Amino acid sequence: MKLSKLNHKFLLLNLLVITILVGCKSDGEEIEQPEKIYYDQAQARMESGNYFGAIEALEAIDNRYPFGKYAEQAQVELVYAHFMNSETEAAHAAAEKFIRLHPRHPNIDYAYFMKGISSYTRDRDLLIRYTNTDISNRDISGAKESFAELTEFITRFPDSQYIPYAKQRNVYLRNMIAKNELVAADYYLTIDAHVGAIRRANYVIENIPNSSENFRALKILEVSYAKLGYNELLDDVRKVIKTNYPNRELEEISNDESWSWNFLNRSKPKNSDKD
Repeated sequence: MKLSKLNHKFLLLNLLVITILVGCKSDGEEIEQPEKIYYDQAQARMESGNYFGAIEALEAIDNRYPFGKYAEQAQVELVYAHFMNSETEAAHAAAEKFIRLHPRHPNIDYAYFMKGISSYTRDRDLLIRYTNTDISNRDISGAKESFAELTEFITRFPDSQYIPYAKQRNVYLRNMIAKNELVAADYYLTIDAHVGAIRRANYVIENIPNSSENFRALKILEVSYAKLGYNELLDDVRKVIKTNYPNRELEEISNDESWSWNFLNRSKPKNSDKD
């Protein structure tokens, strides 16, 4: 009799546990969707500007169908979706992952391009863009990295459709880097540290050619050579100024003239998959 009651209680306990497990599974389990549905979902969400939702759908493809028909396309579109969602570090990481996994993919040029674009986006901020804030006197290590990565892209893929944008971006970055060097040179002038000013100005002229700041660098050299009594060098730099910049006053060239973020809103990677 006691054994029968014990068995009855044990049976009820088992039924209760099974019921709880089944209930938890039916409530919490996510329904598996076909790969194509996830991909179409991602496209629709990107079209509507829901990049967070697009990332979820693209990551579902990457995680659940790593060898599927849309896997590679989803991985490259993750770069774009992360970037448009202002997740630039994630975009850069996604681009590096795609380059590592698919070095011969038709969209490999896009991955290299977006890797460079994602390295420095501080000037994308609306407040900076519309208040003409000068960001050349801030930390621009990211700008230097971006310049190097875009230069690599331009060298590797000279026929890419993204080349015009990369070149425009590099003009902007080159000018910013040159301006940053001359911020220090200007400071050295104020404290009569003319050797330091000369070093910075020469760096711009020798290592950042064709920037918007070449004339300004030459004028810094002119002032410092005159202060230090380097008459021969002073004569040389004045000849260079007269030859290359006749009758020109010192001008500030706006970096905004050479770059716009607007094209990225429509610059998705091309779809290399066919239905």
